[in-house]
Amino acid sequence: MMEQNQRRRFWMLGPMVMVALLSGVLIGKGWERTGHATETYEELRTFSEVLTQVQKNYVDDTKVKDLVQGAIRGMLSTLDPHSAYMTPEMYKEMQVETKGEFGGVGIQIGVKENRLAVIAPIDGTPAQRAGIKAGDYITKVNEESTKDLSLMDAVQKMRGPKGTKVNLTIQRDGTADPLQFTLVRDTIKIESVKSKVLDNIGYVKLTQFQEATGRDLGRVLKQFKEQKVQSTILDLRNNPGGLLTAAVEVSEQFLPNGKMVVYTKGRESKKDEWFAKGKDQMDDSPMIILVNEGSASASEIVAGALQDYGRAVIVGTTSFGKGSVQTILPLGDGSGLRLTTAKYYTPKGRSIQSTGITPDIVIKPQPATTVAKAETKPGDKEPDGRRPNRLSVDLEKSSPLSRPKVSKTACKETVPARPLLRSIFRVSLRWSRMCSCKRPSNC
Repeated sequence: MMEQNQRRRFWMLGPMVMVALLSGVLIGKGWERTGHATETYEELRTFSEVLTQVQKNYVDDTKVKDLVQGAIRGMLSTLDPHSAYMTPEMYKEMQVETKGEFGGVGIQIGVKENRLAVIAPIDGTPAQRAGIKAGDYITKVNEESTKDLSLMDAVQKMRGPKGTKVNLTIQRDGTADPLQFTLVRDTIKIESVKSKVLDNIGYVKLTQFQEATGRDLGRVLKQFKEQKVQSTILDLRNNPGGLLTAAVEVSEQFLPNGKMVVYTKGRESKKDEWFAKGKDQMDDSPMIILVNEGSASASEIVAGALQDYGRAVIVGTTSFGKGSVQTILPLGDGSGLRLTTAKYYTPKGRSIQSTGITPDIVIKPQPATTVAKAETKPGDKEPDGRRPNRLSVDLEKSSPLSRPKVSKTACKETVPARPLLRSIFRVSLRWSRMCSCKRPSNC
């Protein structure tokens, strides 16, 4: 009897779902699109029939909630790698993450060439200390293949309480055999703005774009002016991005009031534009931006805008190439929808999707020669005591009549930080002075 009652309730559920969804189509779009509504109704009827058959005949007991959520995930997976459904728990975690603290191993991931890729490890986290690098591909999480995992599912599997372990299998370009990493989860606290002054050069490292990033950067630049620094380095290497609004707030610190920072276009070609609302805090003083393949999304917005206006010389390697905008849409039950709603473009109309930002001056880091420890714990340091992510390059002499060159093969010894910065600035300034156009990379 109980089974019959359950079936009766379920048979009622299918038509109710269809009526509710159909009503939303008719009310939201109007009766002039009844043809579209009819098509939607037919497809929903098929969905309802499948749901009914699964509930009625599948070998094991099923829950309607699990089936519907699975169907939603499957629907979104057909769109693009960045659109996803978030359960109420995942939605809450996402909100916490943008404020700068969460639990896990400290990796920002994305999809590249249809594979789960590391966009960038976060500084000072278990992943960074273990030697996981931007551009690595994660093939397994705890021996489970990532081939059919959505981005949100992969994030969930790597998250967990502090002190617990997670095993990652990594495929790295140039390495024949997969690399195995056992990471101990930790509380990931992200300090998005780090700075120092080196030989009258103001150095700022942005690790992510969070709610407070623009405000914190403004305070740092004010200190630079008080210390009368003569030039600025904005380091966006291994910065996976973050909030679009934060990218605009960072960009406007270096642009005159009224300059366009970025614009987006959605399905119906609606164009939304963002403009600088402040003034150039550094008074147009010399500036370079460091990028690499771990620089993505909001990092590319900043680098692209300042490159378009010739405000900064971009140095490093080609960035990741994520030029789509995801909108977070809250749902009635506390869950959320992460949906790609637009693509963004630099002020000069360049799309960065899948191509990235090409540096004005290419400097490649020294290839890794050692394999990381098999296991790291919170607070561990690198075995050789060196700072992570240090550029190791051989800056070749450049003819004043030709574009400055940077050696494609790294030097044998690591270049100390200060001489490296001075060398980069000498080459960058020489390159920018030779350019008569506004965008150095077109010269």
